[in-house]
Amino acid sequence: MYVCICKAITDKDIRRAAANGADSLFELQNHLGVATGCGSCAEQAMSIIDEVQSGGAGGAPVLYVPSAA
Repeated sequence: MYVCICKAITDKDIRRAAANGADSLFELQNHLGVATGCGSCAEQAMSIIDEVQSGGAGGAPVLYVPSAA
């Protein structure tokens, strides 16, 4: 699923970055460019980072509702 529409970044991209050590929004911004456009994806991106860090496999789908920019 696309998380950052502005930069065409998917949840898989974010999970991969988290698995490779990215553990903050700042690192995601530097590595992927996530949340550097409108910024409405920042909360969802951090949620994915938190999920990966807590060992969550992401079994249940997550509904993403973008905030108004």
